[in-house]
Amino acid sequence: MMKFAKIPMAAINRLSIYLRTLQELLEEDVDVMSSERLAKQCGVSPAQIRKDLAYFGEFGVRGVGYHVANLVNQIKEILGLNRTWNLAMVGLGNIGSSMVRHGNFVKHGYIFTAAFDVDPQKVGKKLPNGLIVNHVDELEDVVRERNVHIGVIATPASAAQSVANQLILAGINGILNFAPVQIQVPDCCHVENVDFTIKLDCIAYHLSASF
Repeated sequence: MMKFAKIPMAAINRLSIYLRTLQELLEEDVDVMSSERLAKQCGVSPAQIRKDLAYFGEFGVRGVGYHVANLVNQIKEILGLNRTWNLAMVGLGNIGSSMVRHGNFVKHGYIFTAAFDVDPQKVGKKLPNGLIVNHVDELEDVVRERNVHIGVIATPASAAQSVANQLILAGINGILNFAPVQIQVPDCCHVENVDFTIKLDCIAYHLSASF
C-alpha cells in the first residue's frame, strides 16, 4: 500500500479510465496513440495524462506517443490487474444478483467465487454462473476456503456493519459497499462506498443552477 501513499486517489481513478479506453483501442488494432488523442477520448488534458503516469515512471516516446499494448500492460501492473481477484457477494437482492450475473467483471479479472444471503428462498439455490448461495453464517469458512480477496456488500443498511465485521474476521481487507450506510473498519481495510443517492445529489446540485 505504500506505493499509493502520496498519490491522489483521483489519479488512480483516472488510470482505470485510461485503461478501459486503451483496451478498446487494442481491440480496434490501434498500435500507437498520441497523448492528445488519448486525452480527448478520456475527457482530460494531455498534461493530466502525463502527470498521472509520471507518478509511476516514464511512459511513451516523445514525438511518437504511447504503444497501446505496452501501456495496457503497465497500467494493469500498477493497478494490480495483472492477476485475477476472487470476490464474494453478500446480499442477493436486485443489485447483488445483477452484479453476479454481469460478465463484464470476469472480463476485467474479477471473479465471483462465493455468494451469501439469509433468505431461506435464496440459500441453496444455484446462480446462473454456477455458484450455490450459502447462508451468511457460513461466510468466514467459505471465504477462507475459496481464497476470496474482496467482499461486496449489497445488504440492507441494518446488516452492513455486521457483514463487514465477518468479512474482516475472515481476512478480507478490501470491501465494496453498496449498502446506504458508512461502515466502520480498521485501518488495514480499504472500503469503497457506492451510494447512488450521493451521485444523484451531485447531479441535482449542478442542475439546480438552471432552474
